[in-house]
Amino acid sequence: MSEQTENAQHIVGPKVYVLILFALIVGTLATVGASFVEMGVWNPVVALAIATGKAMLVVLFFMHVKYSTKLTKLTIASGLFIFLGLITMTMADYISRAWGRW
Repeated sequence: MSEQTENAQHIVGPKVYVLILFALIVGTLATVGASFVEMGVWNPVVALAIATGKAMLVVLFFMHVKYSTKLTKLTIASGLFIFLGLITMTMADYISRAWGRW
C-alpha cells in the first residue's frame, strides 16, 4: 500500500506580489537617482547595496525561499556568503589599483 503524502505549499496572494513589484520599481528608481549623484568612491557601494536589496526581495518572495525549508535557506545563505567573499576580493583589488589617485 502506498501512503499518499501531501506537500504543504505556501500560497502567496497577489497583493504581496504587487507590493514587491512596487518595491522593485522604487529600487530601480533609486539606482537611477543614485547614478546622477556624485558620491566619489561610494558610488559602487551604494549601487551594490541597492542591487542587494532588490535581489533579496526577488529571492525571498519570487523564489519562495521565505516559506521554504531550513536546508534551502542554508543553501541560499552559503551562496550569499561566497558571493560576499567574491565582492570583498573584487573591491580589495579595485581599491589597491588606485593608490596614486586617492
